[in-house]
Amino acid sequence: MKLTVNGETVFATTGGVAFDAARPAVVFLHGAGFDRTIWRLQTRWFAHHGRSVLAIDFPAHGWSSGEPLGSIAAMADWTAALIDAAGLKSAALVGHSMGALVAVETAARFPDKVRALGLCGVAAEMPVHPEMLASAKDGTLKVQELMTFWGIGNALHKGGMVSPGLWLRRESLAVLARNRPGVIHADLAACNAYKDAVARAAAVACPTVLVLGDGDLMTPAVKAKPLAGAIAGAHTVTIANSGHFMLVERPDETLEALRRCV
Repeated sequence: MKLTVNGETVFATTGGVAFDAARPAVVFLHGAGFDRTIWRLQTRWFAHHGRSVLAIDFPAHGWSSGEPLGSIAAMADWTAALIDAAGLKSAALVGHSMGALVAVETAARFPDKVRALGLCGVAAEMPVHPEMLASAKDGTLKVQELMTFWGIGNALHKGGMVSPGLWLRRESLAVLARNRPGVIHADLAACNAYKDAVARAAAVACPTVLVLGDGDLMTPAVKAKPLAGAIAGAHTVTIANSGHFMLVERPDETLEALRRCV
C-alpha cells in the first residue's frame, strides 16, 4: 500500500488484508536501519483478527521516498501526519527500538491520535557506541556487523529459530546493507541525541505495554525501568532467552504481549 505524507511516497504493508480505516488500526514503526519487513510475523495476526495494519517504511527506508528524518521529534511529527494521511482518527502504535521512542514522543504530543502503545526493545535512553556512529558516518560495514551481533540474543546465535528457514544474522545484515548512504547514521544519531523519553512518558495517558528481552545488549531490560515507571499504568513483559529483536527471535511471546494491549 502506498500513502503520501508531506509530499513523499510512503510504503506500508497491511498484513495480507486490505486496509480499512473504519477498523481499529495498528501502525508498526521499525527500528534504526531496518524497515517494515521486521514486523511480518505480527502484522498478519492483527490483520486477521479485527485490526487494520500499516507496517511502514520511514522516509528513505525500504520502499519509501524522501530523506531520512534527523530527530525523534521529526519522526513523531511525521507519524502524526501519517495517521492523518491514512484517514484515521487514531491508531495504536507499536514501535521497536528507535520506533518505540518515536511512539512515545507521538503519544505524548498527539494524544488524540494514539489509542495504545506497544514498546519493544526500548530504554529510557539509547546511547550509541562511538565506533558504531563513526562506522555509520564513514559508510563502513562495521556498524552493520555490530548492530547484528549485539542485537541478536545469545541463544539465537547458537540456533533454535522458531521460524523454519529463517537465518536471522544473514537477514539482519541483508536488510542493513540495503540502506542508502547516510540513513543508518541519521537513525543512530537521532537515537543517541534523544534524551526526552522519560519526560514525554509522563504525558502518555493511553494503555501501554513494554516488551523487553532478558538478554538484550542494545537496550537492556533494566534500562527501561525509568520509562515504564513514568507511564501511568504501563505493563512490562520480559521475554526469556531473547535479545533486542524479540519480535523475530521470540515472535509468539511478543505477539502474546502486544495483543492484550493494542
